[in-house]
Amino acid sequence: MPHRDVVSWTGLLSAYTRDGKHGEALELFNSMVTSGESPNEFTFSSVLRSCSAMGEFDEGTRVHAYVIKLGLKCNTFLLSSLIDFYAKCGCSEEAHGMFRYMDSGDTISWTTMISSLVQAQKWSLALEHYNDMICSRVTPNEFTFVKLLAASYHLDLNYGRLLHAHLIMLGIRFSLVLKTALVEMYSSCKRMEDAVKVLHQTSEYDVTLWTTVVSGFTRNIKVKEAVAAMRKMEIFGFVPNSFTYSNILTACSAVSALELGKQIHSRVIMTGLEADVCVGNALVDMYMKCSHLVEDGLRAFWGITSQNVISWTSLIAGFAQHGFEQDSFRSFLHMQAAGVQPNSFTLSSVLRACSTNKSHSQTLKLHGYIIKAKAYSDIVVGNALVDAYAALGLLDDSWRVISTMRHRDTITYTSLATRMNKLGRHEMALDVINRMYRDGVKMDRFSLASFLSVSAALATMEAGKQLHCYAIKSGFGGCTSVSNALVDLYWKCGYGNDAYKAFAEISDPDVVSWNGLISGLASNGYISGALSAFDDMRLAGLKPDSVSFLSVLFACSRGNLVNLGIEYFHSMKSMHNMTPEIDHYICLVDLLGRAGLFEDAMEVIDSMPFKPDTLVYKTLLGACKLHRNIPLGEDMARRGLELDPSDPTFYSLLANLFDDSGRSDLGRKTRELMKDRGVRKNLGQSWIEVRNKVHIFNAGDRSHPQINEIHDKIVSLATELRKRGYSSYGDTKGSFYHSEKLAFAFGLLNTPSKAAVRISKNMLICGECHDFIMQVTRYIDQVVIVRERNRIHAFKKGECSCRGC
Repeated sequence: MPHRDVVSWTGLLSAYTRDGKHGEALELFNSMVTSGESPNEFTFSSVLRSCSAMGEFDEGTRVHAYVIKLGLKCNTFLLSSLIDFYAKCGCSEEAHGMFRYMDSGDTISWTTMISSLVQAQKWSLALEHYNDMICSRVTPNEFTFVKLLAASYHLDLNYGRLLHAHLIMLGIRFSLVLKTALVEMYSSCKRMEDAVKVLHQTSEYDVTLWTTVVSGFTRNIKVKEAVAAMRKMEIFGFVPNSFTYSNILTACSAVSALELGKQIHSRVIMTGLEADVCVGNALVDMYMKCSHLVEDGLRAFWGITSQNVISWTSLIAGFAQHGFEQDSFRSFLHMQAAGVQPNSFTLSSVLRACSTNKSHSQTLKLHGYIIKAKAYSDIVVGNALVDAYAALGLLDDSWRVISTMRHRDTITYTSLATRMNKLGRHEMALDVINRMYRDGVKMDRFSLASFLSVSAALATMEAGKQLHCYAIKSGFGGCTSVSNALVDLYWKCGYGNDAYKAFAEISDPDVVSWNGLISGLASNGYISGALSAFDDMRLAGLKPDSVSFLSVLFACSRGNLVNLGIEYFHSMKSMHNMTPEIDHYICLVDLLGRAGLFEDAMEVIDSMPFKPDTLVYKTLLGACKLHRNIPLGEDMARRGLELDPSDPTFYSLLANLFDDSGRSDLGRKTRELMKDRGVRKNLGQSWIEVRNKVHIFNAGDRSHPQINEIHDKIVSLATELRKRGYSSYGDTKGSFYHSEKLAFAFGLLNTPSKAAVRISKNMLICGECHDFIMQVTRYIDQVVIVRERNRIHAFKKGECSCRGC
């Protein structure tokens, strides 16, 4: 062309933009300006679209300056393009500034502004702008509603329904794009019946619409319905694409449907989509989550033509999930070597592997990489790093990471508190609540359930009640996870009536709810109630899991129901197709041992499909102590010490067995042997909460400020017992310094005369202390509750809920 004008330049430039060749479009724009030709509003609009597509913010602001220089800053068409540019670059304030230049704006400018707010995740503000748009008498179009519907499902279903009513009232054309947006809105709000109604309101369909329906069923964990929707899609003549298949595979991952996943995989192969990165990633994720063999996931991974960050992350997370932490670390290195940069989810997956493997060196290396890659500002990475250090017991390092994080959320503090709880640092875990409050982070249902578990572990009823009040005020009282934690809390604190009430308030109890009820009843000595609850759970249509059977076997053991316990154990496999785990065998050994059926117990140990661990031998040794069976007890101690020579429990149990059997000389020799081998006895510890403060007592401890009063109280109680002729408690003065007796005396001194004394202990209560407390309750009008690990002793009027078992 001998002469080129603004139209010819703009025509070619817009063609490049439409074709996605944004770099060439910007080069052409520079050539146009150099030639001396002045751009118009259509030229600038195409250039701004290319700038936003390439993320060229500086270039876009220079174009904006050029617009102002040419006097086009008030041009409505250009203002819409500028709003769109700033919105896509994440600058919603600048986009709003452009919008204010308009007198009233048109449909395009209002829609562009609403779109920018949706993109910036300012959902409420987007809906407010829609209200202003209507008030300004500007009519929205189908694209306005598409953007608004995307905002509504992040807020509330009622907003979406109102918008649906508005578009019908305004007579907006019910296009395929708008129908898809409505289906997406209803499915995101878990209203699939409404989504299906919208789907069939017109006869116009496409692959995207059907895939949205499949995705909706997947999101709502309705796998059968998702597969049925895909079949119906094919009946209507539409071929599923990579997104359709990846959605079905995601559903298979969610419900561990390996066989269905394999069938979908065969369909994927037939359609030639196996190498597609979207489908391949879903296959890797499905096999890693559903299959017992990591090789299945590996094959799917290597079948992808060009693996991306999601492919590698699924592989790394899968290795960690299967317990192959070293393979997870190696894959992370291979990923970088392949030139794929990890994202926040990759880093959090590798850090989870560090948490599982408790690898200090790997955690430090990853922390160094995170600092170098400047990824520490990402909250997902920060939370994973906090959890990794806490899993190693390095709580100071976890707090240091928290202090460097720009933002913290409930996950940050919940994961830390959960780890503290597992480490036995219960008081420290409760202090996390105050840190959350100071940081302005509110508890959600997950953190609330976690803190209730901490209160249950510490048996701090006051903290538990405060958390219960918070649950009611914040509206989390109806959450099943919170209610389950409340049931556990009240049972562990000996509040049976409150535990029952908390369970009764659960609208739809799940297996965890029932397990909490069964376990609580059994640990509090209500054996028949526990077994009845187990039957009630099955009548309610819920299938018992391994925890259910552990609780039932524990109840049978405590209730001396040998035949029934054996029947429950064998029913696991015969009736419920469930393979007993080692914990179930230990419960069975405990059941038989307590009943004095030592030959049967030994037969169970010798025939079980697991290599016996120390807990098996400790369990039977405890039963030998109960029945004073010295030969078998010595054999169990010998076997256990061969596995762990430094475990003090075997020495203590064996020494007590000798003492109880009248062989105190052998008991003394056993303790001397323990001392000679440098094995230290586990420190007995008890704690009691009085006036919102937890007082901890160690065996032989004299550090408590009231220790003299406590000892005087113990002496006076023993003297009173001797006067009443119950026993000669003065002959066992060594037990005066046991932690549970110190806590008991402290409780009597510092609680009102009618209030219950609640004590928690880190190990089994000593037999002499048990009898001492039981006898004292004959002449004091107070209930004493002692929790030892997973069992409650409720003392009242000279009786204990354990009934001597």
